[in-house]
Amino acid sequence: MENQSLTVFSIFLLPLLLTAASAQLSTTFYQTTCPNVESLVRSAVQTKFQQTFVTAPGTLRLFFHDCFVRGCDASVLLSSPINKAEKDNPDDISLAGDGFDTVIKAKAAVDSDPNCRNKVSCADILALATRDVVVLTGGPSYSVELGRRDGRISTIASVQHQLPHPDFSLDQLNTMFNQHGLTQTDMIALSGAHTIGFSHCGKFSQRIYNFSPQNRIDPTLNFNYALQLRQMCPLNVDPRIAINMDPTTPQKFDNAYFRNLQQGKGLFSSDQILFTDPRSKATATLFESSEAAFEQAFVTAIRKLGRVGVKTGNQGEIRQDCTRVN
Repeated sequence: MENQSLTVFSIFLLPLLLTAASAQLSTTFYQTTCPNVESLVRSAVQTKFQQTFVTAPGTLRLFFHDCFVRGCDASVLLSSPINKAEKDNPDDISLAGDGFDTVIKAKAAVDSDPNCRNKVSCADILALATRDVVVLTGGPSYSVELGRRDGRISTIASVQHQLPHPDFSLDQLNTMFNQHGLTQTDMIALSGAHTIGFSHCGKFSQRIYNFSPQNRIDPTLNFNYALQLRQMCPLNVDPRIAINMDPTTPQKFDNAYFRNLQQGKGLFSSDQILFTDPRSKATATLFESSEAAFEQAFVTAIRKLGRVGVKTGNQGEIRQDCTRVN
C-alpha cells in the first residue's frame, strides 16, 4: 500500500515538475545575453536549406526524437566513441545527417558573435532551427520559448520504447503522446509534419508485399499507390532509398498529408489509422478541410512538445560542442 501511495504521489508530482521547468522558458530569454540569436540561427538554417531540402524534414524529425527521449535537452546530438549514444539506437539510426549538421552550423554561427559565444544551448538552437525549417517550407511561423539547458546523458538504452513505430495503433500512439502531456489532437497535428518527411522502404514494405495470409497488400492502402510503392521499393532494394511521405507536395509544409489519408495514401499504417479509426477521423478530416485549423493545431502542439522534460538553470549545461559534454 505504501508503494502504491508513492506511485500515485509520483503521478501527481510529475506534471508539477514539468510545469515548473517549462514555466522558466521565455521567448525573451536571450534578450540581454544574445539579442540577435534568432537572426543568427535563421541565417545559418537558410544557408543550409538552400544546399539541400533534407535540412527541413531532417531537423524537424531530430527535434521530435530529441524531445521524446529524456526531454528537449539535445541529448540526441551527443556522440559516443563506442557507439552507445541515443543516435546509435536502431530507432535513431535513420535520422538524417543534415539535421545534425544544421544544428552544428547554427551553433557555429551563434558562437561567432562574441556576445553570444557559449551562451546559447544546443537544445534551444535545435528548437529555433525547427521553427525556421517549418517556415522555409511554407508552414506557419511561431514564437519559440527559450531557456533550455543541454543534458549530459545520452544512452542507447534510453531510446527503448520511447518513440512511435510505423505500425502503431491509435491507442499506442495516444498512450505514448499522453505520457508527454500531449493530446490526441496534438498527436494528429504533429503527425502532419510527415507532409515534408521521408521514409526508407523497410519501414513500410510489409504493407505492400506481405501484409497477411489473406492480403499481400494492406487493404487500407490505396491499391494503385501500393503498386507505385512497389516500383520504388522492389524486393531486396537498397535500404538507403528514401520515399516521400507526401506523394503530392513533398517539399511544401501544407495539409496535403491529411488529403492523402482520405485517399488511402498514408505511407505508414500509423498514418492511415488516423483516418480509418473513427475516434481520430473527425480531427484528420478537419485538418484536411482547413489548412488554417491544421496550422493552428500544429503550432500549439509543437510548442507543447518543446516544453517536454526541459532542463533549466543548473539542471544542465550550455555545451561548447553540441556533440559532447563540456
